Amino acid sequence: MDTPESSPAPDFASLRPLEGGWSGETFVAEAGGERTVVRIYAGRRGPEAPAVDAAVLALAAGVVPGVPPVLEVRRADPDQGLPGLLVTGFLPGERGDLLLPRLDDAGAAAAGEALGRVLAALAGAALPRGGAFVDPALTIGPHPAPYDVDGLDELVEVMVQAPGSRLPDLGLPALDTLAGLAREAQDLLDEVPQHCLVHSDLNPKNLLLRRHEGAEPRVEVTGVLDWEFAHAGHPFTDLGNLLRFDRRPAFHDVVLATYADLRGLDARRALDLARAADLPALVELASRAGANPVCDRAAVRLRAIIASGDLHATED
Repeated sequence: MDTPESSPAPDFASLRPLEGGWSGETFVAEAGGERTVVRIYAGRRGPEAPAVDAAVLALAAGVVPGVPPVLEVRRADPDQGLPGLLVTGFLPGERGDLLLPRLDDAGAAAAGEALGRVLAALAGAALPRGGAFVDPALTIGPHPAPYDVDGLDELVEVMVQAPGSRLPDLGLPALDTLAGLAREAQDLLDEVPQHCLVHSDLNPKNLLLRRHEGAEPRVEVTGVLDWEFAHAGHPFTDLGNLLRFDRRPAFHDVVLATYADLRGLDARRALDLARAADLPALVELASRAGANPVCDRAAVRLRAIIASGDLHATED
């Protein structure tokens, strides 16, 4: 067992599920009057997963604010039937999916600026190539299935054929349209060959925010959580993720403008790239329609995109 920092051992009898989590693996524990977050690994990612995630957190802590400190890492021991374990600090703030809908336009714009800075910092954390982090040294290997394909059109085909996929429900004409959109998106993404640190699940549920009152509203990013899907990827992936569903101009436009300004880009081109980079995740989520509300919402959005032939389309 490795203990990066001295802290009270978590009291496992006090474990309770972390609010907002859907994996069933993340809990809050209390010991010595302090709260910690305990992730118990079910083994689907192998025994090294806790150490890989701890290494990702160490890398990310040098890039963006609000990365939880690692307190303890325990590799899985299959022979003893012990799961892997990662204990991190409990960070202050309110989940973004709860706070953002309550903010007025000024507050939403302040949040958009803060998050645009986070996105730009991640996009600037250059990595030599794309792929998954396969060990605690953060060696970059191939993307896992189904993302280990050559091009988005091939990814769409793989997801259509996956057992239990809901994509065939769209019908053949719609799938043909989707394949064409995927090829166009891939062509656009190929114009930006850079790779960077990608969170890959950067939605408001995985963000902690704190609003500071005053004449000029300010929103601080106090937590960027759940780095399970982090990898070396396209610099527009996280922008597309964050702007997938929230199209409120006071938030959406400020996130985009801040990101584009810091990266020295035209905002419209940045948005085109963000929508293209988000298409793989949108298709994967839609293929699991019925699994949870996000998958259902993604399926509705994907139908709107196919119907219009426009990656920017909404269901409204």
